[in-house]
Amino acid sequence: MNQRKNAIDFGKAADDYARHRAGFPPKLFHRLADYGIGQPGQRLLDIGSGTGTLARGFAARGCRVVALDRAAPLLAAARRLAEEEGVELEPVQAVAEALPFARASFDVVSAGQCWHWFHRPRAAAEARRALKPGGRLVIAHFDWIPLPGNVVQATEELIIRYNPSWADLEVLRLSGSTGIYRDWLTDVAMAGFTDIETFSFDVDAIYTHEAWRGRIRASAGVAAAGLPPETIAAFDADLARLLRERFPQDPLPVPHRVFALVCTKGA
Repeated sequence: MNQRKNAIDFGKAADDYARHRAGFPPKLFHRLADYGIGQPGQRLLDIGSGTGTLARGFAARGCRVVALDRAAPLLAAARRLAEEEGVELEPVQAVAEALPFARASFDVVSAGQCWHWFHRPRAAAEARRALKPGGRLVIAHFDWIPLPGNVVQATEELIIRYNPSWADLEVLRLSGSTGIYRDWLTDVAMAGFTDIETFSFDVDAIYTHEAWRGRIRASAGVAAAGLPPETIAAFDADLARLLRERFPQDPLPVPHRVFALVCTKGA
């Protein structure tokens, strides 16, 4: 399983990832503010940052943000998007399991849409080490939700036709997801975090047909999985046909669920 996880490289899909992958909705940041997360001046580390969806959102709220990811192309996209949005973040290429920071360096550590890719006990221990006493860890997800007959279910079925091994990664919650991550509570409790709370809410992410195709090309089942270019092109053509024939509404509401876990490093 670890070999399969390590074979996924979102850097291969950085362009589509940056252009088409919907970011976390503003409501998440409003809810996190109730926990004191995202306050101006806070020093915040966003691990597994990708193109900086969480990092840029926190930077826009006045946090001093370090965006950490193992993929240089994603960090380059995060820097470019931050410049376009007029916010500042510090990109650092490293892994969540071996953070290159001193103990008690940050007020907040965040992880958006990435916790399942880590060696979770190591990542939780490193997040706790990097936090100041009383600091907060937030793990957030923004998952599409497959329901019988909807565009997500149909798209997942098409991905599996082209990449059957993607179905084997379902244990990582990469397909068929309910968007609720109970195991993460055990991860943080075992690492010594306290005051563990979760919340979730549903929203529709609005995608044009073109954007949904780009979003799916950037997924772990297609370009990030290293499928050959000709296979990706054939898949994309089939997805375009599926959208025209079965889901002609354009733009298209796609059901998503936001899930967040918040916990505290005790003194």
